[in-house]
Amino acid sequence: MADTQQVDARAERKVSRLAHQISAFAKAHGGAEGQVAYIGERGARIVLVGEDGGWGDLVAPSYAIAEQAVAKSGITVHEAFDGEFAAKVTTGPYEWKRMAGIQVGGSAKG
Repeated sequence: MADTQQVDARAERKVSRLAHQISAFAKAHGGAEGQVAYIGERGARIVLVGEDGGWGDLVAPSYAIAEQAVAKSGITVHEAFDGEFAAKVTTGPYEWKRMAGIQVGGSAKG
């Protein structure tokens, strides 16, 4: 019984920590929206896009924890990273150079 309570407490701390990070991102970027994607045994990726076009991501140890964290943070969550949501992302020279290097087999380092 104590082990279950310990796991639950650990999960709740992780949810709170992620929700705090999401809220801080939203505050720094004039608001934010997100999308949760399952990434296998590693857990789930929370992609965040700020109202200013800034973006970032966080990794949660499970899809359930990721869902709880975005719900607790209060941001709008999208089913997919496409359409108008994806169009909000602002990319700069760093991202384009990095993507081009990966595409042509070059170094991903800027």
